Amino acid sequence: MMRIQKSVFVQAPIEKVFDYLNDPQKLAEYWPGMVAVKDVETLPNGGTCFNYTYKMAGILFEGKSEDIEIVPLKRMVSVTSGGIDGKVTWELEQAENGTKVLLENVYSLPVPLLGKLAEPMINKLSENEADAILANLKTCMEA
Repeated sequence: MMRIQKSVFVQAPIEKVFDYLNDPQKLAEYWPGMVAVKDVETLPNGGTCFNYTYKMAGILFEGKSEDIEIVPLKRMVSVTSGGIDGKVTWELEQAENGTKVLLENVYSLPVPLLGKLAEPMINKLSENEADAILANLKTCMEA
């Protein structure tokens, strides 16, 4: 399993940030590798379940995401299955003049497909993507 953890400060109310992150239709606006989101269903816990197409290192992956934990204005946890299995956690904290956002992405690569030697390169790509995700989120929220 690989683990990436990054944070950013966003000059936007916590309600705005939470609502934006809790809408899977917005994913492609800030998550660079997200190609498509479809079949979105609202879950009883206030989260969603959906199918997605994601591109990593030039390879398209089809998968499913399901929110397993939603704590309004504080935390969202989603599990992904399919091409890449993992867990994405967003934690939000009210701060003066904005919101501190923490992103944690824990995932396993389809090693037979990519090969064990590709892991360091993929991990670096994922680190860079996490930086881009947070930079894009900041831009979208502060616009």
